Amino acid sequence: MNSKPKTIDEYLAALGSDKRAALEKLRRAIRSVVPKAEECISYGLPAFRFEGRILVGFGAAQNHVAFYPMSSATVKAHKDELKNYETSPGTIRFHPDNSMPAALVRKLVKARIEENAQRNAKRH
Repeated sequence: MNSKPKTIDEYLAALGSDKRAALEKLRRAIRSVVPKAEECISYGLPAFRFEGRILVGFGAAQNHVAFYPMSSATVKAHKDELKNYETSPGTIRFHPDNSMPAALVRKLVKARIEENAQRNAKRH
């Protein structure tokens, strides 16, 4: 990528077809849960902003693609379901040929919505 992408479409256009396909699948699964979320680029990665907060993101690296729930608590709470993926706090990595099931992505996005809602409730 010669210049920093300004949109998710620009980010995806710069990728090889296998990574682009895997991330498009993630994008559709996320969008199915939060159709009103705003797509953006955050920290150089495609992300979704919902109710004023970054909700989740995704991206590609040299040897994998990743889904970023942006929450170590969410990754930890779903560790059994994520046992087949390489994880670290707030990150789930996988090979483009072994995409995360859309149902699991939707479950993690819903967990993040709930987590953000609880945080917002504590503020008020």
